Amino acid sequence: MTYLRALGRACALAAFAFVSWVDVLLELIAFALLCVGLVFFLGPMIEWARHRSTTARTLAARWCDVEIEAPYQPEPPEPVRERDGWYRDGNTLYKRAFWIRWNRRFTWAMEDPAAGREFTWQLLNPVVTLALPVAVLLGGPAALRGYGHWTRWWLGPRPVVERQGRWLHRRLESLGHQMGILALGVVMFVFTLWQLVIVAGALPVAAPVILWSRTITDTLRREAGNWTGVRIPRPYLPPPGLPVPRPDGLFQVGKQLYEEPFWPVQHARTRWVLRDRATWRDFAGGALIPLVSLLLLLPTVGLVGRGVVGLATLWGWRPFVSSPVTWWPFPEVSTHWGAAAQTPVALAMIAAGLAPATWLARQQARFARVWLGPNEATRLAARVERLKQTRADVTVTQAAELRRIERDLHDGIQSRLVAMGMKLGAVEALVDTDPAAAKRLAAELRAASSEALTELRVLIRGIHPPVLSERGLLDAVRALALDSPLKTEVTGSLPGRVEEPVEACTYFAVSELLGNAAKHGSKRASIEVTFADDHLTVVVTDDGPGGAVPAGGSGLRGIERRLGAFDGRLTLTSPIGGPTRAMVEIPCQLDLEPSSPKTSTSSETA
Repeated sequence: MTYLRALGRACALAAFAFVSWVDVLLELIAFALLCVGLVFFLGPMIEWARHRSTTARTLAARWCDVEIEAPYQPEPPEPVRERDGWYRDGNTLYKRAFWIRWNRRFTWAMEDPAAGREFTWQLLNPVVTLALPVAVLLGGPAALRGYGHWTRWWLGPRPVVERQGRWLHRRLESLGHQMGILALGVVMFVFTLWQLVIVAGALPVAAPVILWSRTITDTLRREAGNWTGVRIPRPYLPPPGLPVPRPDGLFQVGKQLYEEPFWPVQHARTRWVLRDRATWRDFAGGALIPLVSLLLLLPTVGLVGRGVVGLATLWGWRPFVSSPVTWWPFPEVSTHWGAAAQTPVALAMIAAGLAPATWLARQQARFARVWLGPNEATRLAARVERLKQTRADVTVTQAAELRRIERDLHDGIQSRLVAMGMKLGAVEALVDTDPAAAKRLAAELRAASSEALTELRVLIRGIHPPVLSERGLLDAVRALALDSPLKTEVTGSLPGRVEEPVEACTYFAVSELLGNAAKHGSKRASIEVTFADDHLTVVVTDDGPGGAVPAGGSGLRGIERRLGAFDGRLTLTSPIGGPTRAMVEIPCQLDLEPSSPKTSTSSETA
């Protein structure tokens, strides 16, 4: 009776599994609509398909005795109306909350790692469940429990740990990255055709269309870097400034004069976009990247697909037919022993297809960098523009820092010294007439001098912490971790000392990042300090709620201004639900003198 019940459940699970292919078809249709500009269907379709996954988790708990928790990140918060009636998203205001809500939920659904695993499960589950009744006949209810564990591996939560040692996981992940780059390339190709049509037939609106379409290209750059580690910087020239009126108040463009700046601005933006070589390289990349990505994906998909078809034929289809089965170019199989003999060949094909997946994904990203990355001219123009901006930021930051020091000295130390001077005068007046009162005042003076010294030390520590000069950057960061309320792990190794200004800039950046993490409810944080290729890199990761943006607070903007003085960068990754990862990069040189020995540390604070 138990075997019959298990067999019935296996057949029901197999029938239910084929519904997931309907979800896959609808998601592909929604993705095709996204490619032609209809962007409002893919996110809701992914959320709709999650109902099937929820049912699968429920059936796994009820029939397979395997509890599976939902793996999704927390849902994004609802937009909040500000006092003036507008909704704010970064630096953009909206009258209604629809666009912000849709954008947040789309980002939440697309960037959740569980979404990729769920899509893979939808593809593979029907094939796997074909063999489930046979497995139940051979192994009984234990086969159902095995299927439940397999379902939990795909649809259950994953611990947030590095899986560098798992060969199969890394290769399957790289295969997904290959498909993701190809999908983004296809979307970019469609939008490239649309932009070329606009340039050819409606030139006045070409600039806004091209600028909006660059968000697609930026997505490919960002995801290629996140997936493969191949960074693709934006190559575009800086935008033109606002037009300057003539002495008579008119705006001149060539031989034409305008009373309002609207048309001069549009003309300047159109020239800026169309004369930028990066625009035309984007068009070329939009045509070539999908083609090359498809060619690089074919070996993996061909071998893996052939191996999966072989396994499905040998163990999914053969037991249900009376005649022998064959999968080209191998001989016919009619027995379990024959299927077992050909199974290693199918597994070898899958392994051979997955083995180069990581390398092929990296080659896809490198080819994209050839067309979508900057050339020497754009690098120089971007650097000049950045130096202009950072020069102004450094001036403002230095002036604000001097005002802060002046205010702290005036309101703190100076007022204490004035009070101490007045008490000294009182001591002089009382030392002959009332010695006891003079002694009490002298004791108060001693306590006031101690407090003033402590306050002065705190002020000096805010200007340049002594631990930096005495112990170096790593130990100073470790001291920050000890003082932080978070449970913080510090790892890293430096073969020497960097310049003192760079050390101070990095120290205060880490201090600000830890303070932000503690303020927003984080419990744990990790800090990694490395030096490679003449760049000091510090990565601060916390388990907070996420959603941080540099434009949302003065602290992150202050870090960017500090780093700008050294041509450094702050790269922030903070999806809704966390974790938040801030990477500080500063180009600098290392002091390798014998007096600066190699410093390394790996510690964790409670």
